[in-house]
Amino acid sequence: MSETYRALTRKYRPHTFDDIVSQEHVSNTIKNAIKQNRLSHAYMFCGPRGVGKTTMARVLARTINEIDTSIDGESLNQTLNIVEMDAASNNKVDDVHHLRESVRIPPQNGRYKVFIVDEVHMLSKAAFNALLKTLEEPPEHAIFIFATTEPHKVLPTILSRVQRFDFKRISVDEIVQRLRKISLDEDISIDEESLHVIAKKADGALRDALGLMDQAIAFCGDTITYDELLQALNVVGTDRLFQFMNCVKQHDADKGLELINTLLQEGYDIQEYLIGLTEHLRNLYIAHHSEQLYLVEASEETKKRYQQTAKDFSRDDLMRMLHIISEAQIKLKDASQPRIQFEITLLKLIHMERSVQLSELLAGLEELKKNSGNFVSTSQNGSTQKETDSEAETTSEPSSNGHQVKQSESQNQETEEPDNEAVKKTEIGQEPEEESEAEEADHEEPEAIEEDDDFDIGTPALMTSLSRKTAAASRKTSNPSEAATSPAPSSPKKTKKAPEKLTLEYVQNSWTEYLDSLKGDFPMLLHLQMERVKVVKLKGSELFLECDNQFAHKMLDEQKSELQKKLKECVGALLRFNVTVGEQQEREKTMSVYERFKQIQQKDPIIRDIVEIFGAELEY
Repeated sequence: MSETYRALTRKYRPHTFDDIVSQEHVSNTIKNAIKQNRLSHAYMFCGPRGVGKTTMARVLARTINEIDTSIDGESLNQTLNIVEMDAASNNKVDDVHHLRESVRIPPQNGRYKVFIVDEVHMLSKAAFNALLKTLEEPPEHAIFIFATTEPHKVLPTILSRVQRFDFKRISVDEIVQRLRKISLDEDISIDEESLHVIAKKADGALRDALGLMDQAIAFCGDTITYDELLQALNVVGTDRLFQFMNCVKQHDADKGLELINTLLQEGYDIQEYLIGLTEHLRNLYIAHHSEQLYLVEASEETKKRYQQTAKDFSRDDLMRMLHIISEAQIKLKDASQPRIQFEITLLKLIHMERSVQLSELLAGLEELKKNSGNFVSTSQNGSTQKETDSEAETTSEPSSNGHQVKQSESQNQETEEPDNEAVKKTEIGQEPEEESEAEEADHEEPEAIEEDDDFDIGTPALMTSLSRKTAAASRKTSNPSEAATSPAPSSPKKTKKAPEKLTLEYVQNSWTEYLDSLKGDFPMLLHLQMERVKVVKLKGSELFLECDNQFAHKMLDEQKSELQKKLKECVGALLRFNVTVGEQQEREKTMSVYERFKQIQQKDPIIRDIVEIFGAELEY
């Protein structure tokens, strides 16, 4: 039996165009070209593996040379008119030279001499270039047929000289029909679900499907069952996938881990299981709409099961699951512990919250946000009302004449009452009573704390003693009741009377007195900077000053108003400061060491003479 047995892939290789599955667009074009005698001198068949490229080339060669079907397709290479070459093993320039020599020889019998080059993309660039001229202008009897799975690797100069046909993948239903016919011819009993398993495993290649069918027959015999087929091909069945999705539905992590352990113990590959689970989730996603159920490649019974299971998950949930699995397939390639990573991925699916629950949670948050806005506004109004009520409460304090004074009245009324009382007592000839010692103690101003003003640098501006006194005076004036009881402040220093015409010399003469007056009221640092300031000119009421650094300029700007007031006491007129930084100092900063040395030589003739006589140089 072994001597006569042939594999299904060889036994059922098509001999005519009608036997080729799912490539009608190519076979019909070539048949019409043969009928009209419009055959091209070169063809290129492109497409994935196992879809019939080489078979189509052999059928074309058989048809145009009218070779009988009794001769097997693999034996065509033994005839003189058909030359078949594998470019994967014959890809050198010498091989192409041998092919060109064969092209010159006309066919011994028949009309055409056909050259079939399989896997033509494996030819080297030099071999392609050697073939160019012959391919562009071959003899009338020569026809080239190239087959390749990677047309992008073929030189564009070759592609421009051929007629290209792209073969498509064979659908699952078409593979199932072909396998069903072969099983009847071979007297093999196989169920519909098993046929779909083989067809999906073949991934669009009929040749692969016939090989899997051969493997299943060798394992199961003449009767192929679904469970035995899954074991033979090591394919994850849909039953296991539905079981896992049931664990995901019930959030049952224990049962899910047990299922994972069973799969791994049975020898299933992790990547294969994830691929099957990805397709399973994709079918569930499609099963949400019965109109698109034709996209699910499964039997009718399995399609109905997909429709029932799809009701338990929303499309958003399925999309999130697909995203998790696609990420896991990438991570598993580099994972040091694939099983742990695999279990974590499946546990993510089991513990994942549903979109319906998340939508309810978001809706609750939105409602809470709306209610919280009203609650906040109500609570703010409530607190304001409480503060108003607390302010409205009155507390009485005993006064010196036994009367009760309400503390809840406004500040203006508090200040008006003592004045009215004093007026009444004055009208009847009485002196207003002096306040008690306790009240005087309450109204006494706390003693000012003496601070060291030498380095009193505040933020953002320097706080001087003068500014503190001004602030204290403003606080006193803002509270008339305290102003009435507190002792009167000391009278300010008398302002000197200014001359009729204010001149720069007058200001410069008064500048020393002005600097002395700054010692008590301004920080020592500011006083030291003011001593270095130069009075440049006076223009109207604007006094131009020049300081030697940016820090001094900033300090003067911060205390400009108070310094101007202090100067008014010394010169008798309010002058506005216009402070600038000296250009000489700024230019010296930017000068290099050598430029400064040259400047010193120009200023001092002795140093210049020393440099000229002794040749002194700057050591830096």
